[in-house]
Amino acid sequence: MDFEGKVLEILPPVSGQSARGTWERQTVVFEQANKQYGKEIAVTFMNKGQEVASLRVGESYTVSFDIESRNYQGRWYTDVRAWRVQPLQPAAQPPVQDMPPFMEEPQPSYSAGAGVVDDMPF
Repeated sequence: MDFEGKVLEILPPVSGQSARGTWERQTVVFEQANKQYGKEIAVTFMNKGQEVASLRVGESYTVSFDIESRNYQGRWYTDVRAWRVQPLQPAAQPPVQDMPPFMEEPQPSYSAGAGVVDDMPF
C-alpha cells in the first residue's frame, strides 16, 4: 500500500540484539496529504537508517508500507512498516501547445470574362 505525506517528526533510532543479530528501528511521523483533517501516521523503518537520514522534516514523500500485527503475551501490536520512500513529485502539468496557425480564407475565384464572384465550394 502507499500514501502521500509530509514528515512531521523523525524520532531517534532504537537498537537492540536478537537471536538473528543486531537490529535498528526508527519511527517517522507523517501527516497524510489530501485529507480534510490531517491524519498522522507513525511509520516504522527497520534497519533503514540511510533512508531515514535522507528524509527532511516538512518535505513530502510517497511511502510504500505493509501493516503487520502480532500477539505478545495476550496483547496485539500493530506496526506500519515502510519498505520504500520516494520524494513526492509535483503534479506534472501538460505542456502548453502552441495554437495552430490560422487557416487562410480561400480567395474567391472569378468566372472567366463575367466579372462575377464564384464562391461556391463546387
